[in-house]
Formats: sequence, C-alpha cells, structure tokens
Amino acid sequence: MNASRSQLIVDRLHQLQASAPDIEATAVVSADGLTIASALPKEIEEDRVAAMSAAMLSLGERIAGELQRGTLAQVYVKGENGYVILIAIGENAVLTALTRESAKLGLVLLEMRRTADELIKLL
Repeated sequence: MNASRSQLIVDRLHQLQASAPDIEATAVVSADGLTIASALPKEIEEDRVAAMSAAMLSLGERIAGELQRGTLAQVYVKGENGYVILIAIGENAVLTALTRESAKLGLVLLEMRRTADELIKLL
C-alpha cells in the first residue's frame, strides 16, 4: 500500500473518532493480523490490537457460519471499561474501535459502518 493511501486511511480514522467522541482508538487490520493503519494512543500496542482483532474476526466468522447466522457483520466485546467493536471491511480487513464504557453504541456503530463502507474503496 502506498504512503498516500495509508495516510488517507489514517485521516479517515481520525475523522471517525471526531464524529463519535466516545471512540478512543481505531485501527484497520488485515485478516491475517497485520496493521494497515491505526489511530491508537501510545499506551496501546498496535501489534497486540492487530493480532487480537484478526483472531476475533476469524472466530466470529466461524461462529456465524457454523451456527447458520450468515455473513459476519460485526463483533463486540463489552468490558467494565468500555467496548471493543469490530466491523468487517470486505473479506480481508476489519475496522476495530475501542470505546468508552458510556458509549452510545447506535451512533458508534452507524459511524463505523459509514467508515467501513468508505474504507472498502481505499483497500
């Protein structure tokens, strides 16, 4: 991926975070666990987010398929300090967001879906 395309993805991640202030961090990760682009705070390890996102995506796809729920659309995990939300970007990537515990999930999911639809064109 060239530098300008990568910068466009990072810029879109920053726009996502600005449009939904409950989102604290974002990343675009390939299905094999490599970071494509991220907007993560310094204290969050990019490689760890990428690996876990790919693992969650893979498991979510397997569960959806084996339990006949159709194509995976999203996965989310709720912890006491917030959510980890993954939305598939086509078949080979995932948009990951970390949110505050008080996040308005409807707004977050809407903005993430819009962003994922735009990112398909860039990937």
